[in-house]
Amino acid sequence: MGRRKLFMQRTNRKQMKDENRKIRVGITHGDTNGIGLEVVLKALSNPMLLELCTPVLYSSAKIVNYHRKSLDIGQIQFFNARNADNLKETQPNLVDVGISDELAVEYGQPSKQAGAAAFKSLEAAVADLKRGRIDVLVTAPINKDNIQSESFRFSGHTEYLQASIGEEGDKALMVLFNEKMRVALLSTHVPISKVSEHVTKDNLKEKILAFNRSLMRDFGIVRPRIAVLALNPHAGENGLLGKEEQEIISPTIEDVYDNEHVLCFGPYPADGFFGNEQYAHFDGVLAMYHDQGLAPFKTLAMESGVNFTAGLPYVRTSPDHGTGYDIAGQNLAREDSMLQAIYAAIDIWRNRRRYDEMTANPLEKQYHPKGKNNVVLDLTKE
Repeated sequence: MGRRKLFMQRTNRKQMKDENRKIRVGITHGDTNGIGLEVVLKALSNPMLLELCTPVLYSSAKIVNYHRKSLDIGQIQFFNARNADNLKETQPNLVDVGISDELAVEYGQPSKQAGAAAFKSLEAAVADLKRGRIDVLVTAPINKDNIQSESFRFSGHTEYLQASIGEEGDKALMVLFNEKMRVALLSTHVPISKVSEHVTKDNLKEKILAFNRSLMRDFGIVRPRIAVLALNPHAGENGLLGKEEQEIISPTIEDVYDNEHVLCFGPYPADGFFGNEQYAHFDGVLAMYHDQGLAPFKTLAMESGVNFTAGLPYVRTSPDHGTGYDIAGQNLAREDSMLQAIYAAIDIWRNRRRYDEMTANPLEKQYHPKGKNNVVLDLTKE
């Protein structure tokens, strides 16, 4: 047998093995005083999950066992992996991230120790994601204040991930979605007094194009229809309540529609848009600021919402709720959103592979109706 043929057979066997193995889902434990580990453990108790993926929890046995016993969550047999190169597909895996034994769980109480533990889990999972030890990342909620340190000076997961795993030129886009709608944000964790500073033609165009790419590649939508919300009440009332719609948002929508061939429409006043269920006619909605998009989304999504960081080379999702200090330690938190985040990460990872395979080698155009001088060819002449 020739060397080339032998090499191709080995390569094909390796590709088949990679395609047949289950997706490795890295999961962070979030704030140890909140509901993060509760919803993670409840999600991992679902026996169907192991048929879809290999879960890898980044935490510590002591912290995990404390939550499991205090919340009376059913027995979960973790495989204590030395690292993410040493995993078992038949049970959930636990990778120890070196949390101090002195860390005490105080349900509902924000603390710097809990923030430090959350960052250790996140840092270890991101490192393994970059090394290819895990395929996707699912993060439990953090407290954006107590996680602040010399190593973490970001306003949230989205900004940290852009700095940690984004390639040059990548811009993270925050997208929340469920089966009813997909909402992306022009500005994320910024004070409301600074939102208007982010409403620029360049920023808006960049986010529309990024959202369009994500809807195609991550969600498998061939020709996405995007609704763009207005910044001001009643879309500015022809400049009476603000000029951003006239001077920035409308011209940018026209530019992207005409020159980039993206099906984007608006700007729509947010109150009527959600109140009249206009979102049902679009594949995605771009909101100008955090609460404009997420307040109605979370009202409609209930426990099924997922937070997705688009625009990066790796897939990261999370449940759409926070640390839940008010119900932490009471066994009241539901795992629906965490399960949906895990399912979504798997689906998006698969969608990306399919999209990349389909678009990897596009056929070159064989016939051009116009010649080099932009003159229509007369095919009746020899």
